[in-house]
Amino acid sequence: MATDEAPDAISLSVIGEKTALGPLRQDLVATIAHWLDPETMRTLEISPLPWTPERVRDWLETVTTASDECWFVAYAREPLRPIGVTGLGHVDYRDRTGEYNLLIGEKDARGKGYGTEITRLVLDYAFTVLGLHNVWLRVYEYNPAAIRVYEKSGFLHIGRRHACKLMGGKLWDTVMMECLSDAFASPVLGRIYRPDLHGKDLASTDVD
Repeated sequence: MATDEAPDAISLSVIGEKTALGPLRQDLVATIAHWLDPETMRTLEISPLPWTPERVRDWLETVTTASDECWFVAYAREPLRPIGVTGLGHVDYRDRTGEYNLLIGEKDARGKGYGTEITRLVLDYAFTVLGLHNVWLRVYEYNPAAIRVYEKSGFLHIGRRHACKLMGGKLWDTVMMECLSDAFASPVLGRIYRPDLHGKDLASTDVD
């Protein structure tokens, strides 16, 4: 689904090789509601009630003002278009933790490696910008594609909750994974968030 705005009018927070992250946008309410069809919702830990534009709008208003939420629109870069939403919930700045979430809504954007890069960009933002140390996630065992994405992105298995998700008449496990900042190499933001500017000490930089 194409964006209604020109690429140079869209604010981007992190830019990778194939994908980018930008702030959540109210003009994408209908698009996000369209993404949340039954096929997609079965893999997400969200309410199974229909996600109308009104419910999506309420969610956007909640997470964009909450101090413990950090969410983005995920874009494919060429051409630039929104393909999903991603981010961190339950952010705890004292203990430096947060829970990772990812939705690739555009079906033609799945299986192309976007999810792996998007996950790494969010981890980069979590560790480099927010200063978190432990990012964790939950994923259902019947979603092996997502598990492979998270493994490739740097998440490690730490356990599971057994028989806690009902799907297709069967109870499935929830797989628990985590990634730590000291086991992660910044792909983008480490070159930007650093205590120098073009080789100069920031303390001596003219800010007038």
